[in-house]
Amino acid sequence: MNNIRNFSIIAHIDHGKSTLADRFLERTGAISEREFKNQILDDMELERERGITIKARAVRLIYKPSVSFPKGFSPNEKAVGEQEYILNLIDTPGHVDFNYEVCKSLAACEGALLLVDASQGVEAQTIANLHLARQNHLTLIPIINKIDLENADIERTRGQIGSILKIGKTESDKIILVSAKQGKGIEDVFSAIIEQIPPPEGDPGKPFKALIFDSKFDIYQGVIVYVRILQGCLKPMTKVRFLATNKIYEVQNVGVFDPHPRNIESLNCGEVGFFSANVHNLEDVKIGDIAADPILSQEGQKTKLKETSPLVFSGFYPAREGDFLSLRQALEKLRLNDSSFVFQLDSSPSFGQGFRCGFLGLLHMEIIQERLEREFKIELISTSANVTYKIRKKNGEEIEVSNAAKFPLRNEIEEIREPYVKGFIITPSIYIGKIMELSQEQRGIYRSLEYLDEERVMLNYDFPLAEIIADFYDKIKSVSQGYASFDYEFKGYLKGRLVKLSILINGQPCDALSLIVPQVQARQKGLDLVTRLKKAIPKHLFEVVIQSAIDSQIIARETIKALKKNVTAKCYGGDISRKRKLWEKQKAGKKKMKQIGKVNIPSEAFRTVLKI
Repeated sequence: MNNIRNFSIIAHIDHGKSTLADRFLERTGAISEREFKNQILDDMELERERGITIKARAVRLIYKPSVSFPKGFSPNEKAVGEQEYILNLIDTPGHVDFNYEVCKSLAACEGALLLVDASQGVEAQTIANLHLARQNHLTLIPIINKIDLENADIERTRGQIGSILKIGKTESDKIILVSAKQGKGIEDVFSAIIEQIPPPEGDPGKPFKALIFDSKFDIYQGVIVYVRILQGCLKPMTKVRFLATNKIYEVQNVGVFDPHPRNIESLNCGEVGFFSANVHNLEDVKIGDIAADPILSQEGQKTKLKETSPLVFSGFYPAREGDFLSLRQALEKLRLNDSSFVFQLDSSPSFGQGFRCGFLGLLHMEIIQERLEREFKIELISTSANVTYKIRKKNGEEIEVSNAAKFPLRNEIEEIREPYVKGFIITPSIYIGKIMELSQEQRGIYRSLEYLDEERVMLNYDFPLAEIIADFYDKIKSVSQGYASFDYEFKGYLKGRLVKLSILINGQPCDALSLIVPQVQARQKGLDLVTRLKKAIPKHLFEVVIQSAIDSQIIARETIKALKKNVTAKCYGGDISRKRKLWEKQKAGKKKMKQIGKVNIPSEAFRTVLKI
């Protein structure tokens, strides 16, 4: 166990986590030259397409300080007589929406590499990940990456890291400098991992116990469970109990990722790997649960991993009715290795049967939707993203509402509370005025301002979550010419003045387009929404009236004129009364059609309207 090190790489988006992981794989000979490609741990098509890490990946590296392996080296070969270390690396995402992936990784580690781009310096997600690492009591190794860039400012970045870690100049001077792209400084990083990160703790002689930090579904083996062994040893053909569900299974295979799955004889105390046990019921495996020897009791078995609550909600409905069961199965499989994503059955008069889904943010929602459409070939209609509100009614009942269709009438409500987040905005000081003005527009509550160095500041604001989930990040980038960064963490629920904004199509409420909005913004949002809908809904053979309303009060209206046939084309002269008679007949027909006709709102129209 003294030769095992479990560590993670944490950083802001695009600061070089995946590239540094590539160099680790090359240096330890875990991947052959033929198999190598950039960002090799980002193996999902969407990850490579977008250039971001979405899922955390665990990989086992065999490091021998005195041996530099050639690229063609096989990880199964052994160099006899050499001192070797087992390094379990977990590559994590950088975007705030995949924060839970970072939490899962840190729970299985003793240390973390805090990576900072030398050209960009400390960013908002750097601060957020630092807080997470400290909550897990991890040993931190600060590293400055991209020192080869022409605009790299190493001394400024040293000062910023020293400021956030609250360390003196002597310690700041010892921060490791690397270029992950060129492979410079990699040996220094390995040395720091071995010297500074403590080996795992645990008693190898006790009954087996492990933390489940991830899982995935395999069509042949069932659920593949990713574990960090806390005590004892796990071997095939032994019994294992999942403490959260109290289900017992027999282990079939145990193995490690190096970086491809490889079966081994046993997983020992302190190691990170996987096992399969013919688990075909997806609900039996919970992320953050303990898998243990059946002789261990369930009492007193606590994990370091907290369950997360979704912050953003949206309705997913299949565009084709026959896809409902396929959608359910696809959601269950995605939920298996992403417990921050939740769903429950929902129905809508507009779209039929579907699911109400909860996400950590808008990008998280977008990725799940794209995976459903790509990997499972399901065409979806999604409703506007919103948050959960806590409402106390006048009769004393307290309810949670994440769907505007279930929002009670205004005269029934005693108090509404909405979710707030603690926001960090790091920006060059010249943009402070614009950033503060934008934050006030988004109903932000100013908390503090802190200078990281002479040129960069960190602004702390409390924001209503509903104001920042859509396009706040883009606005921040726009007003700062791309130099500011933003991150947030959940704070709690605060009192607010909110109303339900209903959309009526020809007098009929369309629940899929209803919104919960601040009272002061209701009229403007209502006008914006009906204007966009007018452009998105095609013309019908009858007049279509689009209205926005608060309770029974109409606040905005747009009309889509009916398609008209030229009924007088065949008239070639004669009395005008003949033409009038035809026009009146057409008008009466349109009126009748409006009463019985159904407005067809295409899914493309919903996507266009609800993007904002």
